[in-house]
Amino acid sequence: MNELIIVLDFGGQYNQLIARRVRENNVYCEIHPNDIPLEKIKQLNPKGIILTGGPNSVYNEESPLCDKRIFELNVPILGICYGAQLMAYLLGGKVSTAPSSEYGSTNVSIDGNSKLFDNVKENTICWMSHTDYIEEVPNDFRITSHTKNCPISSMEKNNLYAVQFHPEVMHTQEGNTMITNFVKNICHCKGDWIMLDFAESTIKQLKQKIGSGKVLCALSGGVDSSVAAVMLSKAIGNQLICVFVDTGLLRKNEADEVEKIFGTNGSYDLNFIKVDAKDRFLEKLKGVTEPESKRKIIGKEFIRVFEEEAKKIGKVDYLVQGTIYSDIIESGHGKSAVIKSHHNVGGLPKDLDFKEIIEPLRLLFKDEVRKVGLELGLPNYLVLRQPFPGPGLGIRIVGEVTSEKVTIVQEADWIFRNEIENAGINLSQYFAALTNMRSVGVMGDERTYDYAIALRAVITSDFMTAETAKLPWEILEKVTQRIVNEVKGVNRVFYDCTGKPPATIEFE
Repeated sequence: MNELIIVLDFGGQYNQLIARRVRENNVYCEIHPNDIPLEKIKQLNPKGIILTGGPNSVYNEESPLCDKRIFELNVPILGICYGAQLMAYLLGGKVSTAPSSEYGSTNVSIDGNSKLFDNVKENTICWMSHTDYIEEVPNDFRITSHTKNCPISSMEKNNLYAVQFHPEVMHTQEGNTMITNFVKNICHCKGDWIMLDFAESTIKQLKQKIGSGKVLCALSGGVDSSVAAVMLSKAIGNQLICVFVDTGLLRKNEADEVEKIFGTNGSYDLNFIKVDAKDRFLEKLKGVTEPESKRKIIGKEFIRVFEEEAKKIGKVDYLVQGTIYSDIIESGHGKSAVIKSHHNVGGLPKDLDFKEIIEPLRLLFKDEVRKVGLELGLPNYLVLRQPFPGPGLGIRIVGEVTSEKVTIVQEADWIFRNEIENAGINLSQYFAALTNMRSVGVMGDERTYDYAIALRAVITSDFMTAETAKLPWEILEKVTQRIVNEVKGVNRVFYDCTGKPPATIEFE
């Protein structure tokens, strides 16, 4: 049994990021609801527990709590933001509305020695996001840091630790050191969980679970579904059928590229079926402008296509999807709020004609999926490609999706990607999106009234937080000139300078 750290979810949007930071230390981590029974926690036998942030105030009646007895388990506990306030509240301290709320990068001063702050500078930059604060610590707790507006930005007692800031986000400069200190120095985890072990054990489990059953894999050609497909292929061989649906919402030339890689003459021994469903998806999306509705329509139509293909093939027992952990969390897992429904999570119809859905990657983050792919022998160019959302260009077109708009965004996106690649700039994700804004312009001495393209480029290690890439002006200028001159229907180009948070990487 691997060492385990559990994260109790109180509704914060960084919860999956906490788990990812723990896993970076090669320690397995799971997210569980805040109200998980104490006996279940004892059965899990965690080496440590982390209480997440959340949007509530601990002193309100409807706010989520946890079993107070977890503080008596003699297991190291780290409370973050709401989790810190909850620890103080349940153990007799006082939590109140802060005289001054804090949001953003804040200078934190470390007070005295603490294992949590080993190798952390006395003054360090941390990310704050709170309107409440710990006004009084519980008995025998000591204050270990403060800020200009927050006299208790961290506290501790024995194996109980609490921080008002968010060490898990990239904006906290020494946050990774703090998480490592908790996992390694406080919880005494060895860190022996590796991706090769995960791949081998998952393939073995899949073989046992599926037996002689037939499996239909939803293959998009993206990183997640490709890794899932190869993993299933290693587990069950020719019992696997991979269906690739051309929704008409893919990047320029992408459908042909996917078929070249996975088709009959491709590099992999897969039963590959390509379905042309472009007209079908556009018809379903006609008149739809609300982002969540678009996502769910696309997700539902995906499944219907798979069901129809399964009936042509004969009896199919299982449907495989490349769902990953961030898809589940952002779609409203546990107590977390729904940020956006992912097509493979939020859009699934209740009357599925399959025995079960298999999601072998559902507990992994994007970077972990890449590691599994490399362990399975997939080529770097496939595993390390930038992500592309399941709903495709449907969520990179603000407002109604039409054939004309798809062509516009495909061409603009191709130009942007082409120029970035030619310049040799290393980015995590970059693309063009079509806004719903039309404006007056002048081209060839004539008035135009056309669309505006938004360019997006970010740098991130986890895709849960991201910073806008500071692209050279000459690149943006060249891309703008090419798009306006070469793409019919566009007379303006914007560059999105917003990080995540407060924005998401995708537009819808």
